[in-house]
Amino acid sequence: MADREWREAADLKPSTLWLSVTLAAAGVLRLWSPGHGIPWAVGGIEASIASRVLTVMRTGDFNPHGFELPGLLFALHLPIAIARYLVGAVRGEWTSLAQIDVDQLLPWMRIATGLIGVATVFLVHQVALRWGARHALLSAALMAVMPLHVAESHDASPTVPVAFFVTLTLLTSLAASERRALRLFATAGAMAGLATATNYGGVLALVLPAMAAWLTVPARPSRLAYVMAALSAWLLVFLLASPFTVLDLPGFLNGFGDFMARFRAAGGQAGRTWLIDLRHLQQALGWPALVLMFAGIGMGLTRSVRGPGRERWTLLTVFPLVAYAVIAMRGAGEPRSLVPLMPFACVLASLAVISGVSLLRRFSIPRAVRTTLIVALTVAALLPPSIGAGRHARDLRRATPARQAWEWIAREVPPGETVAVERGAVRLPPLRYDARPLERDTAWDAAELTRGGVRWVVQSVPDTRNDPRADLPPPGVLEVARFVPAPGRREPALRILVVR
Repeated sequence: MADREWREAADLKPSTLWLSVTLAAAGVLRLWSPGHGIPWAVGGIEASIASRVLTVMRTGDFNPHGFELPGLLFALHLPIAIARYLVGAVRGEWTSLAQIDVDQLLPWMRIATGLIGVATVFLVHQVALRWGARHALLSAALMAVMPLHVAESHDASPTVPVAFFVTLTLLTSLAASERRALRLFATAGAMAGLATATNYGGVLALVLPAMAAWLTVPARPSRLAYVMAALSAWLLVFLLASPFTVLDLPGFLNGFGDFMARFRAAGGQAGRTWLIDLRHLQQALGWPALVLMFAGIGMGLTRSVRGPGRERWTLLTVFPLVAYAVIAMRGAGEPRSLVPLMPFACVLASLAVISGVSLLRRFSIPRAVRTTLIVALTVAALLPPSIGAGRHARDLRRATPARQAWEWIAREVPPGETVAVERGAVRLPPLRYDARPLERDTAWDAAELTRGGVRWVVQSVPDTRNDPRADLPPPGVLEVARFVPAPGRREPALRILVVR
């Protein structure tokens, strides 16, 4: 009884209606315009994943032959890709696998990723229910409108699935700590195995069941047995979900070696990366929610030592601090690397709002005043990320220079033509055009392009601040179109050239 926390009556019964509204909002934000950027701005990671899935469909070889990522994500998307092909065949879109490319698979794969993102919002709600119904609803609402999570939910990359499995590991670790059952610690370890099989960085999730096991006192049969159950389940599930780790051991070892080489190479930037990542957190959460998150961390560290609820507060607070330190040590400085920490940030911020304000009852502050303060802090926490998520959804259909360039090419350039494309300018569908990479600021002439069979060139507009003649095309080359970004947008202007 000493481990129980005080709750208001409103925290005892969750609202199904408001949870449904929250999940619906999360679904709209994450499933909006799944075909955005196809084919002109498809990310390299999701294009690589879709390409490997398509290769499995064409060859029947389930070995990904590349271990930058483990195998679970390919297995998750394979049935979706097969379903897309079957539906397209029924509709008469194609008659063989040779007629389909990644651009047709990506919208369905993105929808699957968006649904996983919505499921993560639900898991956040279930995690925060350990503290109360109001905590759970605010946590889910924050997660629903989190711009960083919304943006990543629109790409068929491993980021959102990893966040889902990490959150599921947290939920099962909390359940294991509460019920002190060996099978639940094994279940939590298995969820960490799924996180690792989605992305190697997901191995950090194993900290959660291990920490829960060590905090569980008394333990039957022992805390060591809990840890070993979690570790065994983690290894077994990882190998089952990513079997070619063993079946193609040389390929896995080479891929893992490359992964660690890139990890070490980026480590030298860690001194400044933790500040960059903090800036990314601020941009995702907004200042009010960021301050509330730090307040929640302070509460969590205090409760981790003094109680009550020491186990759940420790899991919620210590893991994101450890994970953030590892991410900063990696030195990548990429916003997407912080996505698995967003569920923790949302719950911590909600705890600062609800539990933090509820502490004021000790000073005989009227309930009406406390309620008003909670409402004000809730609005302050939700408003900035809501605006950011709305802007992202709006921008998905914005006419960027890359989109305008693609639409011009699709309209004016016959299929089968060879096009030299500056890296990062625009992506062309491989079944329609023969795209040749062109390095930026590399000298070239019309004769060189003609020898390579190139008739069209897409490149960014050269900077003319130092040389007004820098954007003049080489002899024998004519500029036929130019596309500039909207005012206030930091996007490169593009131009299309034709070799005469």
